[in-house]
Amino acid sequence: MPTNEKEYNGNLFDQLSVVERIERAAKSGNMDNVIAEIEILKMEINRKLYQKPPLSE
Repeated sequence: MPTNEKEYNGNLFDQLSVVERIERAAKSGNMDNVIAEIEILKMEINRKLYQKPPLSE
């Protein structure tokens, strides 16, 4: 469990990196359903990452 916002954000950036790598691979194989699911995952991660107000407030 992350102990502070910086660590939590680092975890989210790592998740986003993994999703982006999978997305790149899926696009090269023309997998539209996988790409759509990945877009949903990216939105969920970004929603947590850029939440208002930040956790530190």
